[in-house]
Formats: sequence, structure tokens, C-alpha cells
Amino acid sequence: MFTLVRSRVRTAALALSAVAALAFGGTAATGAAAAPVPAKQGPTSVAYVEVNNNSMRNVGKYTLANGGGNVFDVAVVFAANINYDTATKAAYLHFNENVQRVLDNAATEIRPLQRKGIKVVLSVLGNHQGAGFANFPSQQAASAFAKQLSDAVAKYGLDGIDFDDEYAEYGNNGTGQPNDSSFVHLVTALRANMPGKIISLYNIGPAASRLSYGGVDVSSMFDYAWNPYYGTWQVPRVTLPKSRLSPAAVEIGRTSRSTVAGLARRTVSEGYGVYLTYNLDGNDRSADVSAFTRELYGSDAVYTP
Repeated sequence: MFTLVRSRVRTAALALSAVAALAFGGTAATGAAAAPVPAKQGPTSVAYVEVNNNSMRNVGKYTLANGGGNVFDVAVVFAANINYDTATKAAYLHFNENVQRVLDNAATEIRPLQRKGIKVVLSVLGNHQGAGFANFPSQQAASAFAKQLSDAVAKYGLDGIDFDDEYAEYGNNGTGQPNDSSFVHLVTALRANMPGKIISLYNIGPAASRLSYGGVDVSSMFDYAWNPYYGTWQVPRVTLPKSRLSPAAVEIGRTSRSTVAGLARRTVSEGYGVYLTYNLDGNDRSADVSAFTRELYGSDAVYTP
């Protein structure tokens, strides 16, 4: 698919350091102390992983040649879904078999990353059924879904939730169209449920343009927001400091290395604190990754199988 848009499967100010930037997200529920992580000066690097095709473990295979720090600071499991139960007329959190496999095998897919100091976040995406973050009919309905999200984070020892309002197809199955209160109620309830965890926004869809309602603006409740269009530069219109925004977005292996490097240079020169990547796979992508690590951290990336 064209590089401005994700290739999807249906069911599917610099920060002082990456560690400091990740302080917004709290501590992972790993059940064991994380190993010390070499300090890394520069922006927070994010890696989305399409778990229908690839392993989360790949995120932990990249370190910096200079100093040995992790290349990636946040790993995003892509993706769980918001589905719709036509019998109960309610949205519910759904895991396809590949997402469920990752969660059920957290000991080998998630904990090794967390022990390295990498935060692991679950992305939630629409699934063509009419249910989305922007059309909950009441505060109660939004809060009920927020509880499903926070319960999943607690159950599987995750570090937070990422909202991606695509593919909902609002109106399907008799569902409502987007309204102004829905996403505000959802984010408010989720933040109350998990105050020490990450909530991030993939800045796209009706939800992303409905961040304020009834005197409540949920912008500050997000830890991060990022540009959704790969190979481009677009500052998210979310009221957050630069240290928590990624105007750059690249698809590893598909965005040209010159563009990857140019967007990384601009991230540094304009003082932004996050750099978003998508579709890290199981191949040795050290050349593609080094294209941005040289600009962000002054170091090549090393791949260790």
C-alpha cells in the first residue's frame, strides 16, 4: 500500500534521555527487577510490530554500537481490536489468535523486553464492526470498555494502551456516528484506572479530533501522540510538550533510508522527543535502523539475532 498509509491486516525539546521520557509510563508489572539499562541521550524510539507476522522479541535485538543502550524504548503490540456484540449492543475488547498468542506467552514475548527496560504497549484498532472509540453512547459504556482495557493491562503485565481509531466503520451494525463526548469519557476513565501506565495516541480518525468535551480536555492525559502517515512529517495537533510528540513516522524497510535519516535530523533540530517506526520484522534491519540512530543518538545500530 502507498507509504502514506499503513499496510494493515484486518484482524490485526528533546527528552533528556529515553529513560526519563519513559517515566510517564510507570513501571512494568514484570514480577522481577529490570536489569540496569545503559543511559541513552536522545528521543524515545517507538516500534510497532505486526504480530500477525512477526515476533515482539525482535524489538530487543537492536542496541547502539556506542554505549550498548536499547535502540527502541517502546514496543507496540499491533493490534487488538474493538469489536461489537450485536446481541448486547456493546463494544468489547477482542484478541485475534496472534495477539492472544503473544499475551499468553508473555514470559517469552514481553518480559524479556521489559527486563531490558523496554515498555510494551497494546494497540487497539477498529475492526469494521461499527464499534469505535468515538461512538460510545454514554459515559457508562465508555467506562465499561476502559475497564476491559485496564484489566487486560493488569492481567498480562503490560505497560499501557495505544489508541488507533481506524477501520471502525462507524454506523455498521446499527452503531452510532462519532460524538463529542465518547473519547473524552473513555480516556478519562482509562487514565483513572491506570495512573502509572502509558496511554498513547495514533493521531488519526474521529477520536483524535474530539479531545475536549464539557470543559474536560484529555490531551494532557496522553503520554505520547504520533503522526500516522509513514514517510512524512506532521506535528500531532495534541496539546503536549514537544518531548512527547513524534511528527516523524517511518515504515522500516519501506521508507527510504534518506527520508528516515532526514526525518530523524529534523526531530533533533526542532526539539521533538519521540521517533515513530512501524513494521519491524524478523530480518536484520540494522542498516535501516542505523539510518535514524546515527541522527538521533550519534551511533550505528547493532543487530543481535
